Amino acid sequence: MTGRPPILQLRNLTKVFGTFTAVNDVNLDIEEGEFFTIVGPSGSGKTTLLRMLTGMEFATSGDILLRGTRINDLPANKRPTCMVFQSLALFPHRTVGQNIEFSLKIKGIDPATRKRRALELMRQLRLPEDYYGKNVTKCSGGERQRVALARALAYEPDILFFDEPLSAIDYKLRKTLEKELKDIHRETGKTFIYITHSLEEAMVMSDRIGVMRAGRLVQVGSPQEIYSAPQTKFVSEFIGDVNVIAVTANGAGGVHAAEFGVSFKAPPAPAGFSAGHLVVRPESLRFVAGRSEAENVLEGRVYNEYALGSRIQYQVRVGEHVFIVEKLRQQAFGGHRDDAVLIGWDASDSILVTD
Repeated sequence: MTGRPPILQLRNLTKVFGTFTAVNDVNLDIEEGEFFTIVGPSGSGKTTLLRMLTGMEFATSGDILLRGTRINDLPANKRPTCMVFQSLALFPHRTVGQNIEFSLKIKGIDPATRKRRALELMRQLRLPEDYYGKNVTKCSGGERQRVALARALAYEPDILFFDEPLSAIDYKLRKTLEKELKDIHRETGKTFIYITHSLEEAMVMSDRIGVMRAGRLVQVGSPQEIYSAPQTKFVSEFIGDVNVIAVTANGAGGVHAAEFGVSFKAPPAPAGFSAGHLVVRPESLRFVAGRSEAENVLEGRVYNEYALGSRIQYQVRVGEHVFIVEKLRQQAFGGHRDDAVLIGWDASDSILVTD
């Protein structure tokens, strides 16, 4: 964090439905102007958390503080926040301009001022001015996303919440909108709180990421921290392709992998570590010509390879375990499927995590 004052603070926030705890004792500070993304699998509690922040659900216990003021019981329409839904929730029978101006009309703003503000937002979001009178149903998926965002910004909210707004869009457009959304965040200086199940989205756009599991916020950090220093096996696997080896401390500063019957040199272990997992990212594994070329080496056989644009990913079987090795295309392995190979990594290329 940069040291800016928090705009939103969550203190022991909990939501219970009957006997089920959907959100469990969440504590978090979000800075003014931050792009904060909450990620997690289905059922992790991220949507319930968002609904409490927007006033669509009320907390069972704990506090939500907006600039130091408790807003737990403040209804959604009284909060200085706005939501961009997955469905976008645009008015299909209205024009682009009418959709954008909706909140301004509700506030009693005069028509000329409403139109001037709508056109300003359309320019900011790269919507052609002649779209002002266009029916929103005639817009493309990406254009409708921009209209929904313009409508939210017209409300002049302190915080914009996003509920998986890009999940139903095709891959190419989604990648374009991810970058545009990050640009818009920078241009507006607003606080964005974004919910997604896609870690890829979160990595591209966010200042910080919070990972949720079973109602708890299990790790918070920058995209680089979440990727490079996961604190648990769950976080390491949620972030993307990863090689995970079950290990126990061997008492000599390393770890023992019973699956392979060998010990590995390992990075510094978390306090009290006795058993857990050694994590090696695919790009940190390498093919080696001999055992002296890496601190840790295993012998396997190339099973398959996948072209991923500028990268190539290889599957290497070591017994029943499949390792993933990823290289830039210009560093491609020159062998073939079924070749016997040595794969290796150094202790500093790996991470020890708990369960």
